Amino acid sequence: MADGAPWSGVGIALPCVDALGRGTPVVEVARAAQDVGLDHVWVPDHLVFHRPIIEATTALACVAGATDRIRLGTAILNPTLRPVVWLAKQLTTLATLAPDRLLLGVGLGGEYEPEFRAAGIDRKGRGRRLDEALELLPKLAAGEPVVHRGAFEVDCDALAPTLDAFPPVLVGGRGDAAIRRAARFADAWFPMWLDPDEIGSSHERLGELAAEHGRSEPGVALVAFVNVCEDRATGEAHAAELIRRQYGMPYERVSRWTLVGSAAEVTERLAAYVAAGVQGFCLSPAHPQPIEQIHALAEIRAQLEAEVVAR
Repeated sequence: MADGAPWSGVGIALPCVDALGRGTPVVEVARAAQDVGLDHVWVPDHLVFHRPIIEATTALACVAGATDRIRLGTAILNPTLRPVVWLAKQLTTLATLAPDRLLLGVGLGGEYEPEFRAAGIDRKGRGRRLDEALELLPKLAAGEPVVHRGAFEVDCDALAPTLDAFPPVLVGGRGDAAIRRAARFADAWFPMWLDPDEIGSSHERLGELAAEHGRSEPGVALVAFVNVCEDRATGEAHAAELIRRQYGMPYERVSRWTLVGSAAEVTERLAAYVAAGVQGFCLSPAHPQPIEQIHALAEIRAQLEAEVVAR
């Protein structure tokens, strides 16, 4: 499992969404994750959402200052909601202040129309905006002059400071358009709510599509909700409540992909994803106290690594 890819290993999604009205102890959880040896921490991104949510790049800046080793990722940032030059400035600032730690997970969002309305963006054009953002962001971060007329209107002489290398890009989404986008732009595909066999078959297609663009095959990382528990009924109840409040949808729609059970049971399910080609995990605690899941996730990381080494 530890194959050297920046997104490999096990990380935790930070509690940026106050789904249960218990606050957002982002820095506390990030420090704990670093202390137990998790590989990365991740922040979600919405402008307007079902529940209160803090802004992604600001949250990562706070986490960067409170930690010194753990990688910092977005799962998933929505570039379509932002002016692309400002986003490039934010990302280069983060990468400058936390060298070699940033992981840029991006996607379309799209499930919550009010945030597109709040941003003044036509939701129907979000695919084109994301593709253009993925083309423009590396150029802007490298300090290239950019004049562009399209979904984004850009006339930028040069940004500074610049980056020698753009952070690894992980493209989220489950459908064919997301796989095509990952093949064209990404270092890794970053889906959620898929079975291992679906990951495996899509992984093969990802490699074929990347070859058409003259690119090497992107890696694969996975976002998954998890509740490590000894009492399954309690774990399922916690997961159901969090999913319902955070996403405004019934738990039954996604329960099959939610990892609930003992550390050994969760490890077994994650191992099936590893066998399907997944290199890294962003695990989002479906638990009322996410910091209480930290040591369990560290145990799972150790078990998973031992299993992979033993094969």
